[in-house]
Amino acid sequence: MPERFDEFMGAADALMWNIEKDPILRSTIVTVVRLDRSPDWDRLVDKVERGAALIPRLRQRVVTPFLRVGPPHWSADPNFDLSYHLRRVRAPEPATFESVLDFARTVAMCTFDRARPLWEFTLVEGLHGGGAALVMKIHHSMTDGVGGMRLAMMLFDMERDPADPGPCEAQPLEVLTPFGLVGRSIEYGQRRALALVRRGIISALEAPRRVLFNPRGVVQRAATTAGSVAHMLRPAMIPESPLMRQRSLARRLATLEVPLDDLKRSAKAVGGTVNDAFVAAVAGGLRGYHGLHGDVITDLRMTMPINVRTEGAALGGNQFTPARFLVPMTIDDPGERIQMVGRIARDAREEPAVKMTDTLASLLNQLPTAITTQLFGAMLKGVDFVTSNVPGAPFPVYLAGAELERNFAFGPLTGAAVNVVLVSHNGVCCIGVNADAAAIADLDVFMDALRDGFAEIVTLGASEPEPEPHEHELLAPAGSGFTPT
Repeated sequence: MPERFDEFMGAADALMWNIEKDPILRSTIVTVVRLDRSPDWDRLVDKVERGAALIPRLRQRVVTPFLRVGPPHWSADPNFDLSYHLRRVRAPEPATFESVLDFARTVAMCTFDRARPLWEFTLVEGLHGGGAALVMKIHHSMTDGVGGMRLAMMLFDMERDPADPGPCEAQPLEVLTPFGLVGRSIEYGQRRALALVRRGIISALEAPRRVLFNPRGVVQRAATTAGSVAHMLRPAMIPESPLMRQRSLARRLATLEVPLDDLKRSAKAVGGTVNDAFVAAVAGGLRGYHGLHGDVITDLRMTMPINVRTEGAALGGNQFTPARFLVPMTIDDPGERIQMVGRIARDAREEPAVKMTDTLASLLNQLPTAITTQLFGAMLKGVDFVTSNVPGAPFPVYLAGAELERNFAFGPLTGAAVNVVLVSHNGVCCIGVNADAAAIADLDVFMDALRDGFAEIVTLGASEPEPEPHEHELLAPAGSGFTPT
């Protein structure tokens, strides 16, 4: 059945869309799926065409109302052309997976045509050994990692040669213009304002009772919330790293693989989660990388998405809050590092500002785009690294007759030096690294250090028994998703 998608961009999505006035802050996601063979092209076209029928967002472009009287709107593309969004190429020599990453790197650096839907798929055929790869590029305003995984799973099959699912008619979509959106945007704004007023009235009616029975608690909560918001919006123009400070539009991609059970055992050994072990391994790799260059660092600034997706939420759009905090780099013991990461993640999730993301984004969207862009540039360009952890399929899946062997995601940098994303697939942690080529000029050295960081963490679980199934392995059901705690 077709999934539900919101008509207007959410406040956070609109914010990501608007701040791309600064190209350093672009929110492009690239995923590279490695296949055991070339999929049947006709079946692949049919599969994606069916997906476009079930997923309205794939046939919609962004339209901004005249004079920005409302948020950007998703409107049908009257010139939708599947052949533009789905392409096929032959892998250049030497036709290895590295060749695919070189191609994906170029794709990641190219901006989207804003007059079209914000996605592009390219099948790369002719890899050495008969394999193939699918390079998928989408804009972050379409969906987040958890939603994107659910979108992707609508294109995959549970068996290599499934039965014909039958016809699927695309639901009609409305074509809107900037002028035609004015009235609808005003009505939308009035509904949101009314909802805010209602919440304000309820809060005002409850306030006297709260003040009467717990005046000190009210003051403390207000102060805590104000401090949390100030921390979220605080500028951080200068990265903590003395080594990774340059920023550019050049990107380099790399991958590594770790058995999921190894991370689970290591996390269990010290009472942590898979995400704690993952972030601790990345932190250890960064620590080692700086050490190889003779730099002793005490902290690095990290951004990590905190999932806030609720049951019944629309599939499109983003349902996360980007938590930004300092990660200590002075902890030698890998077990202590995992525990430290867990404490930081739990504290970040409990921040009052996490629950106010949409409200804060709505307020920031009222500012002129140039001011909002400068504000977010001041917040994000001082981030040293980003980590993200997305649960994938715990079983084999197929695409038009080809088995998906690996699934690597490369998250946007949006001002950071490097973004490391873990996607679990069929028992393997597929780790994609997107690095700013100016910040990390020697990516091979960085990847060696990152491998050492993971090896250090994996060693912790060597004596642990076979782990029980973990929630990270499970394909996220509707409305659920990864939480770092």
